[in-house]
Amino acid sequence: MELNADFTQRVVVHSDKIPWQASPMPGVDRRMLDRIGGEVARATTIVRYAPESRFSAHTHTGGEEFIVLDGVFQDEHGDYPAGTYVRNPPTTSHTPGSVSGCTIFVKLWQFDMADRNQFRKDMAGELTTPTNGVAQAILHQDERETVSYIVLDAGADLALEAEGGIEVLMIDGTMSESGEELEKGSWLRLPEGAALSATAGSQGAKVWIKSGHLPHAKAPKL
Repeated sequence: MELNADFTQRVVVHSDKIPWQASPMPGVDRRMLDRIGGEVARATTIVRYAPESRFSAHTHTGGEEFIVLDGVFQDEHGDYPAGTYVRNPPTTSHTPGSVSGCTIFVKLWQFDMADRNQFRKDMAGELTTPTNGVAQAILHQDERETVSYIVLDAGADLALEAEGGIEVLMIDGTMSESGEELEKGSWLRLPEGAALSATAGSQGAKVWIKSGHLPHAKAPKL
């Protein structure tokens, strides 16, 4: 399967407006944003766990990173409330689920295969003091990519240039970019060489951003 697999094109998906699709596990549904591959795929997805749902134990051969958008995600390593950013690098394993239900934004098979840096962070707790209405947290950075969480006051401008492309998930609020209104759940991917220039709406904006990573986009090696 290929979905939004042409990484030379600008893509916007307003995920809250597309239907949920059932996953192979009962009670776990998803909204696919981009994908290369079948059930084992380089994938960017929003996943919803119904209360008391869970996946069977599995190993993340190609790594997994996710943000908890609402509710509490759980595995045998602990509880992950909304606002938590997690990186589970290649070779890590767990049994994910949620007693009360939750929604996560998750990216699979997008790691350096030699990466073994596993961690979790409270995104809000990492924020800097705002400058010109913009507070930023660098959640992860290496030679392949930079992952950030940014909070903008109402009307604040956000400008970013990155040689290897830019990806944005709207966590809350609104933001205008290239004449298009991005709202909670909107996902934007800009190709290599494109710059991000956006302005937060009247309620401000909270966004997750990854940059520099698109040159490494490819199907999983099984």
